[in-house]
Amino acid sequence: MVNSRVEASAVSVTGGGGGSAGRSCAGCGGRIADRFLLFSMERYWHTRCLKCSCCHAQLGEIGTTCYSKGGMILCKNDYIRLFGHSGACSACGQSIPASEMVMRAQGNVYHLKCFTCATCRNRLVPGDRFHYVNGTIFCEHDRPGGALLSNHLTSLQGNGMMPDQKVC
Repeated sequence: MVNSRVEASAVSVTGGGGGSAGRSCAGCGGRIADRFLLFSMERYWHTRCLKCSCCHAQLGEIGTTCYSKGGMILCKNDYIRLFGHSGACSACGQSIPASEMVMRAQGNVYHLKCFTCATCRNRLVPGDRFHYVNGTIFCEHDRPGGALLSNHLTSLQGNGMMPDQKVC
């Protein structure tokens, strides 16, 4: 699978009974002899083995959809936390590969090169102070209105830039 491709997959609970003999679990590789099994991403899973790569929640218990990106299987909440609602950069709209470092602000996700001041176009890095006003990023020097408004000023901490595959 290409890293930038996202697949949303239904999680179906199927009665295993005796009919699952010979089926092996995509998670652990073991034979599925459980009463119930899951079918997702064109593969069969033990109910205990289809888990979110980040929070380790059993996906069959928390919903009917899971997401797959960059070799990770994710619940909806972790997918949105890692990749935003669309899996795309909030500035340029292009896809963000699962292995790429990103910047985050107010629940939005950005490519490093796209996290720039709207006025001077300087790139912001962790530790820089910036204003986030109506979805637009401004550096401290180009803040709108000129007055320092503490509720709009944010400082990028060390966790503002992180590789998506390591944030779990």
